[in-house]
Amino acid sequence: MARALGAYLSLVRFSHSVFALPFALMSAWAAARGVPAFDVLLWVVLATVAARTAAMGFNRLVDRHIDARNPRTASRELPAARLSVGEVRVLVVVSSAVFVATAFALGPLTGWLSFPVLAVLLGYSYAKRFTAAAHLVLGLALGLAPLGAWLAVRGDLEGDLVPPLLLAAAVLTWVAGFDILYALQDEAFDRQAGLRSVPARFGVQRSLHISSALHVVTFVLLVGFWARLDLGPVFGLAVVGAGLLLLYEHRLVSAHDLSRLDMAFFNLNGWMGVGLFLGLALDLALAQA
Repeated sequence: MARALGAYLSLVRFSHSVFALPFALMSAWAAARGVPAFDVLLWVVLATVAARTAAMGFNRLVDRHIDARNPRTASRELPAARLSVGEVRVLVVVSSAVFVATAFALGPLTGWLSFPVLAVLLGYSYAKRFTAAAHLVLGLALGLAPLGAWLAVRGDLEGDLVPPLLLAAAVLTWVAGFDILYALQDEAFDRQAGLRSVPARFGVQRSLHISSALHVVTFVLLVGFWARLDLGPVFGLAVVGAGLLLLYEHRLVSAHDLSRLDMAFFNLNGWMGVGLFLGLALDLALAQA
């Protein structure tokens, strides 16, 4: 059972939930101007994790033949037969059902919106077969998390929706930017396999410039989010810290050296999301003290 659980967690890269969950929590805290109600917070966390699990499981399912041909991904759970196609299909169906159920537990609006959201989450897996903008589609998939969390707390579309839209756009450009960096590893394979990606289309150097431009936009959007909500200096410092992490991320990767790509992709981006959430939560707590 331990081995099976480990295979499932590895399949969906459960530890990478740190990419989406902090931004969903940020949006929930911002919408509530403090700690959300416990039941709402619980459903938001479950919905976020279930949605990401469904999306990752489906991605591994539809990409299993491509993964088997790519030396970098041939050891993944499906190509290596550590999990069967049937087992992963069950995981996707159950995770999707949990996501929809938790969305309805939050209210009818979030419940009905869960279906188009799920379509985006699952549809991303096919995007790279048709367009180099697949990185933006992935960004959109994760960017929907703060929008959903805001609606979960507020319960309707009334009021100022600019803050969650700014945060969602920041997540979109942030994810697209670091996904382009991650795709640098597969530039040659994607081109040979006929898959669409920014590195396969534009090459390494131009891809680095595109990624950098997207992350500049991310920083500007985070500043806009901070200003629109009239948050204090603690979150302002967290935004500055996020900007510095993004700058350092791009210093780690060059056209001639991709050896530190994993550190740039996993470590720095994970810390950035957590740092922003903690900065916002502390800022709001101090404002209420």
